[in-house]
Amino acid sequence: MSQISPNILVTPFALKYQQMLSYSFLIIAAFLFFNIDNDTWMIIKSSIADAYINVTSFVAGTLLIFFFLEKFFNIDLNKLLHNRPKLEILISSGLGALPGCGGAIIVLTQYSRGKISFGSVVATLTATMGDAAFLLIAKDPKMGFLIMIIGFFVGFISGVLVNKIHGKSFMKMNGCDIIRLNSKTSDYKASKTLDVFWIILLIPGIILGVLSAFQINLEEYFVNNIIEDPITFFGFLAGTLCLIMWIIPLISGLKYSPSKPDQPILRRTVADTNFITTWVVLAFLTYELTVHLGNINLETIFQSYYILIPLIGVLIGFLPGCGPQILVTTLYLNGIIPLAAQIGNAISNDGDALFPAIALHPKAALIATIYSGVPAIIVSYAYFFSFEF
Repeated sequence: MSQISPNILVTPFALKYQQMLSYSFLIIAAFLFFNIDNDTWMIIKSSIADAYINVTSFVAGTLLIFFFLEKFFNIDLNKLLHNRPKLEILISSGLGALPGCGGAIIVLTQYSRGKISFGSVVATLTATMGDAAFLLIAKDPKMGFLIMIIGFFVGFISGVLVNKIHGKSFMKMNGCDIIRLNSKTSDYKASKTLDVFWIILLIPGIILGVLSAFQINLEEYFVNNIIEDPITFFGFLAGTLCLIMWIIPLISGLKYSPSKPDQPILRRTVADTNFITTWVVLAFLTYELTVHLGNINLETIFQSYYILIPLIGVLIGFLPGCGPQILVTTLYLNGIIPLAAQIGNAISNDGDALFPAIALHPKAALIATIYSGVPAIIVSYAYFFSFEF
C-alpha cells in the first residue's frame, strides 16, 4: 500500500467492489448489444435519457451549490470535531447528516486515531444517508432535508445510548492510521477537455430538467426532420458520457474514491455526479427491463408484500456503498416503494463510510451496522403503521 492524499480513503474491498460493478456493466452491455430487440433498445435509450434530464441535472446543480458553500465558508470539519470532545456525538451526528459520505468518513478518521468513542461512530453511520441524499434533495428538497433531520436526531440518540450502555472505552481504537490504498502509482488524471464538454452538456440539461419538472412536453418544442426524438437523443448522449467517464478509470485498474475537498469544485461535481448517475441509470434499467423482459409488474409484487417493504429497505441499507441506497431512493422518487422504506434505508445505510470502517475494524463495523438497523426498523415501521398501512 502507498499513501496518497491525506483526505482520501480507499480500501481494497471498496476498489474491488467498484471494479466488479464496472465489469458487470460491460458484460451486460455486450450481452444486450448482441441479443437486443428494438423495443429493448428504446427502453435503454429512454432510461438513460430520463436519468440524465430528470436526475443528473438536478444532482449536479445541488453538488455545485454544496461544494461552493463548503469552500466559501472554509469549513474545516476535522478541526471542529477534534476541538470539541464533549460534543463529539452531537458533532458526529451533524457530520453524518451532511449530504455525501465525507462527513462520516471524517468521523471514522478521528476514530481510527483514538480521538473519539464508538458511540460517535454509531451516531455518524446512523445519521448518514450518503450520496443518496444529493439525489433526494435535488428531486424533493423538502423531504430530503426532513430525512436529514430525522437521521441527525436518531443518530444522536443512538450514539448517546451506545456510550451509556457500553462506556466510552468500548471498542476504542489506539491511534492506528486509517488504511489507504493506491492500486497503481498515481491517481486517475481526469481529462479537462471532457470535464468542459460535460459542463457544456449540463447547461441545456438543467434547462430541460427544469422544463420537464413543470410537466412541459419537451419533444413538441424540438421536433425536426434530422433527429428523431431529439430530447431523448441528447439525454442518452449526455448520460452515456457520465457512465463512460465513471467506468473507464475503474476497468483500467485505477482507484476510485469520493471526490477530495482539495480538488477544484468542477472536478468534484463531475466525479460525484457521474457516480450517482451510474447508479440511477442502473435503477431505471433494472425496473424497466425487468418489467419488459420478464413481463413482471414490480408494483404488484411490492403491493403483495407491502408490509415487508420497509424491512427490505433497511436490509438493503446494510450493503456497503452508496449505490444500492441510490437505487432505493430512485424507487421511492418514482412512487414504487413507500416513504417508510426510504426512511428505514436512510437510517440503516452507512454509505461509502462503511468501507474504511470494515477495513479498520470489521467487528466494530458489523456492530455499528446492526446498531443503526435497530432504530431504522423502529422509526420506519412507526411511520409505516401510522401513515401508510
